[in-house]
Amino acid sequence: MSVNLQKGQKVDLSKDGGGTLSKVIVGLGWDVAETPRIGARKEDSNVDCDAIAILCESNGKTNGIEDTVYFGNLEHSSKAVHHTGDNITGEGEGDDEQIIVELNRIPDKFKKIVFAVSIYKGKEKKQHFGLINNAFIRAVDASTDKELFKYDLSENYSGKTGMIFGEFYRDGGKWKFAAIGEPVDNGSYVKDLVNLYL
Repeated sequence: MSVNLQKGQKVDLSKDGGGTLSKVIVGLGWDVAETPRIGARKEDSNVDCDAIAILCESNGKTNGIEDTVYFGNLEHSSKAVHHTGDNITGEGEGDDEQIIVELNRIPDKFKKIVFAVSIYKGKEKKQHFGLINNAFIRAVDASTDKELFKYDLSENYSGKTGMIFGEFYRDGGKWKFAAIGEPVDNGSYVKDLVNLYL
């Protein structure tokens, strides 16, 4: 049974019978608000959100873009984290972008994986998360297609162009998920979010 998380809550990434899941599909989704802002150009009505996974070491820091999985780097060098491809409109039901994580293949030096979303060229286009509805992150057991949890970001994030949705982290040999929902002012590009962890 899927768990609906609230901001700040944590959950084990464990199978019902015990043991850590081996492969998890992380789905991120969002809808563009139906009412466009006053003065918006038609070509700016599509909000291009980019899902990102940042692999961090024990100090909570990343080595940079080489340890970041996103539309420009679809697979981590370890082969443990894989982005399924860019969605530039957010249209359609369900997940808009997915990142597949093979937890048992993640090198020991990585202690957490941060999942974030950036609004591409948000500052230039004057786009922000106030134009986004129904943003969520969820995890699915790839072996059973069973949803493990879902976290809906329901607050008003107007003016923010980046968002830290949540993170997988190691805790005593187990992987857990923390629902964060932390907005970022300067998040118009992937590198802006990566820089937060350098």
